[in-house]
Amino acid sequence: MTTTDTFPRCGPYPAAAPFAPIREELTTRFGAMPDRLDLLQILVSIQHRLGYVPAEAISWLATNLGLSRAEIHGVVAFYSFLEETPPAPYTLRFSTNITELWQGQEANMARFKDLPNVRALPTSCIGLGDQGPAALVNGYPLPRLTATRLDAIARAIASRRPVAEWPAEWFKVDPNVRLAGPLLEFAFTPGALVERVLAAGDAAFMEMLRASGLRGRGGAGFATHAKWDACRAEVVPEKYVVCNADEGEPGTFKDRLLLSDHAELLIEGMTIAARVVGAKQGYIYLRGEYLWLYDRLNAALEARRRAGLLGAKVCGAADFPFDIAIHLGAGAYVCGEESALLESLEGRRGVPRIRPPFPATHGYRGRPTVVNNVETYCAIAQLAGIGAAEFAALGSQGSAGTKLHSVSGDCAHPGIFECAMGTQVSTLLDLCGTRDPLAVQVGGPSGRLLFPEEFHLPLDFSHVSSGGSFMVIGRERDLFELVYNFVAFFHHESCGFCTPCRSGSNIMLNALQRIRRGQGTEHELQIITEAAAVASKASHCGLGHTLGNPFQDLERGRPAVFQDRLRDSPDGTVLDLKRAVAEARALRER
Repeated sequence: MTTTDTFPRCGPYPAAAPFAPIREELTTRFGAMPDRLDLLQILVSIQHRLGYVPAEAISWLATNLGLSRAEIHGVVAFYSFLEETPPAPYTLRFSTNITELWQGQEANMARFKDLPNVRALPTSCIGLGDQGPAALVNGYPLPRLTATRLDAIARAIASRRPVAEWPAEWFKVDPNVRLAGPLLEFAFTPGALVERVLAAGDAAFMEMLRASGLRGRGGAGFATHAKWDACRAEVVPEKYVVCNADEGEPGTFKDRLLLSDHAELLIEGMTIAARVVGAKQGYIYLRGEYLWLYDRLNAALEARRRAGLLGAKVCGAADFPFDIAIHLGAGAYVCGEESALLESLEGRRGVPRIRPPFPATHGYRGRPTVVNNVETYCAIAQLAGIGAAEFAALGSQGSAGTKLHSVSGDCAHPGIFECAMGTQVSTLLDLCGTRDPLAVQVGGPSGRLLFPEEFHLPLDFSHVSSGGSFMVIGRERDLFELVYNFVAFFHHESCGFCTPCRSGSNIMLNALQRIRRGQGTEHELQIITEAAAVASKASHCGLGHTLGNPFQDLERGRPAVFQDRLRDSPDGTVLDLKRAVAEARALRER
C-alpha cells in the first residue's frame, strides 16, 4: 500500500465548499468502498481541502465504511485538527508552548481575535520552539512571528490573498543545527546499508544490535533488540514496521530535522528493520503539525521505489518485498504513546491500549509490529554502517551512541545539538550560550525540572533521560507559570479514557487556578499532591503517570514558589481531605 495524496497550501476556505468533487477524489484514492482503517486519513483529507468535515461527508463515510454516524463524530471530536463547523477563510493556530508564551505569543494571538476572515486559536507545541513564536495557517507553519511579519499576515488575510501566494519566506523553517555529530554527519549511499545487512544475514545484524546497546530514543530507553527479538519470534506471515513521527512533547523538534533533511537515513533504518523482523509493510505516522513535510517524505519514498529500494524486490532480493506509506495524525499528543498511535493508525480515537499484550506481538491489525521513533531508526542505519563497537563507544556506560537535543528558551543559540550520551547538563547549557539560568526542563512537561545544583548530572538513561526537549529557563521567569502551563497542557491532551488522568488533571488545574488568582491555601497544595499521587499510580498510560511531575519537581526543588502565593485559610486551619471523608462515612454508618 502506498499513499499519493498531496496537501497544497489551502485558503482562503470558501464559505460553502461543495463536497462532491472531494468525494470523487477520495473514491479515486481509497476506492468506492474504502477500508474502515482509512477513516482518519479520509477525514484529514476532507478537513484539509474544505477546512472542516461537513455533515454530508459524515453521512457518506457512514454508508461506505459501515460505521454509525456517532462513531465518526467520536473520531472527529477526539482530534484537535478535525472540526465539523464551517471555517473562517483562514485558521491561525498559535503555539502556546511556554517558551513561546515568554516571547509574547498571547499578544500575537489577541491581535487576530477580532479581525474578519480569520479564526485565531491556541494549540499545543507545533515543533518550532527554536524559531518561535510560531503558528499554523490552514495547517502550514509560520515561524518567527515578528511584529513586521504579523502586520504583513494581517494585510494578506484582510485582502483574502490565497495562502499559496503568500511569500515563501513566511513559511521557511530552518534546520537550525547548532552542533552536528556522528549521526547528523553520517554519509551513505541509499540502499548500501540494506545490502550490507542482506549480505551479512538477519541473525548477524541482531547480534550487532545487541552488542551495540542501542536503546529507543523516545525517552523510556527500552532495549531495541528486545523489542525486535519479540517480533522476530512470532511466526506469522503478516508483520509491520511503524515509525512514530508524532513528536508532540512540548519543546521537541529534533525529528523535524531528521524528517526534513535526513529522510533517507530514516527510510534506510526502517527497511533494515523490516528485513530483520520479516515485515512487508511499513508506516510513518506523521504528526498533523508536520503536514508540510508530507509531500517531501512522499517524494523520498517515490525516489526509492524508482531505484528498486522499496517495492516487490528490495535491492533485487526476491524474498524481500517491502514498502512504506505515510499516515497523518490530526493533533493528539497522546498518540505519541505507541499503542495509542496504533489505534490512530487503524483509524480510531487514539486511546492507549491495555498492555500486555505488547505491540511487538499484537500491534497494527493485531499483528506483530515494531514501533520505534524517527531518531531510533536513523540510529539503526548508522549502526549498520559503523558497527557495534564504534557505536557503543560514542556514548556512556549503558547509554550508547549520541542524542539529539532540541534546545529552546532563554539561551543565545536555540536549535538542535547532537551530543554524546552522558554529556552533562552544564555542558549543553554552555554550548547553547546560557548564563546563570534559573532552571532547565529536560524531556518536556513529562520530564524533569532541574535546578543549578543538579546541572552536573549526565544526560543519559541512568541519570536524566530525555526524549529530546531541553528548555532553558532564565532568572526572570516565573516557575509557577511554567507548572501551570504544563498542567494545562496535560489537561487539554488527556484522552479522557481513565478517571485518574481525566479528573486528576482537572482537579490539579482548578487548584492551580485558585492559587493563581490569589485564592489558594495549603488546602490547594494538598489536593494537588493527592491527585498527582493517584494519577501516577492508577492512570491507564504514561500521560497520567507523569501528570504530577511538574508540580512535584517544583515543590521538591523550590517550594517557596508555591508558598509565596498562598493566603492563610479563613480560620487558620487546613482541611484534611482524607479525615473529612472518613468522618462523613462514620456519620452515615451511625
